Formats: sequence, C-alpha cells, structure tokens
Amino acid sequence: MNIEIVPLIFFVIATTFSPGPNNISSASMGITYGYKKTLHFLCGITLGFFVIMIACAFLSSTLLEMMPAAQKYLRWLGGLYILWLALGILRSNSSLEDANGAPKAFSKGFVLQLFNPKVAVYGLTIFSTFLAALSHHISLLAVCALLLSLTAFAATSTWAICGAAIKNKLKNEPFRKGINLFLALVLIYTAVDLSGILTH
Repeated sequence: MNIEIVPLIFFVIATTFSPGPNNISSASMGITYGYKKTLHFLCGITLGFFVIMIACAFLSSTLLEMMPAAQKYLRWLGGLYILWLALGILRSNSSLEDANGAPKAFSKGFVLQLFNPKVAVYGLTIFSTFLAALSHHISLLAVCALLLSLTAFAATSTWAICGAAIKNKLKNEPFRKGINLFLALVLIYTAVDLSGILTH
C-alpha cells in the first residue's frame, strides 16, 4: 500500500480546521451559548460527516475498481480542487456571524452535512486520491471515515470552545492574512505533491 501520509495529514488539518460552514457556525454558537449547549449540534455534524465519508469511500472504491486508470486523472482533479481551496482561503475574510435564536439541534448539524457539497468533494478527493490504495479494503476505509469524522469533531469543538478568542484574533488584519497565507501554502504544497509533478 502506497499512502502519502504527510500530504494527507496536511490536507486534512488545513481543510478541517480552516474557516468554513461547520467551523464558523460552531464558533458562533460557542460564543453565544457556550460549548455545553452547542455539543448536540457538534455531534450532529460529526455523524452527518461520517455518513458522507462512508458514501464517498464506497463511491471512490467502486469507481477505482471499475476504472483503475482513472486514478491518474482523479489525482489531477484532486490537485486542482485543493488549489481552488487555497485560493478561497487567501480571499476569505474569515468573518463570524452571530448566532440568532435558540441553539441549533443535533438534526440541524446532521442535515448541514448532507447539503454541504464541499464535504462531499472533500471526501471524494481523499478516498479517490490519497487513500486510493485502500479501495479494496472496506474495513480500513470505514476506519479512515471514522478518523476523519473525529478530526472534524475536534475542529468544530476547537472553534466552539475558542470561538470568542478566534473571533477577536481574526479581526486583526495582519494576523488573519498571515494565518490564511500559511493555510494556503500548506494546501498548495499538498496539491503539487498529489499531482505528482515533482516526481516526473
């Protein structure tokens, strides 16, 4: 099995912990209601994320089994997607909107994943490129889906617990730009490594 662990870890951390719908909504709720009242929402996000990861693992495994030659093109597509993410982070203002109304429930967190195309593309990118070597090992793919979901829970929890501090830090323009630049560079490195340009 040839799994590129370091680029995979960089990609997962940079995308999971960077500002996005899950993290921003978690931070807003954490600021307004505190972590304890936000926990049900975070658990809903985690379960929904796991369901999407399992579906992505199955789809990627089926595709690679039917068309093994597609892996080369999937790596290029994955690299382009990661570059697009890097560009999005560079342009992001990382603003946090205040939460309104009652705390969001478990079901809202779960449904948020089902209608978040970025989560699906993220999963397909991971399972069809970084973890393509595991396409015939269903049990290992399930473990990877679980680990990715737990990482997502760690990210949303971090944003919920540190919501106020993160919000204040991100108001500092140089700090925000520095963080965005660092995350973007990590993703660019990952995209280049995934594409295989440097190995040719």
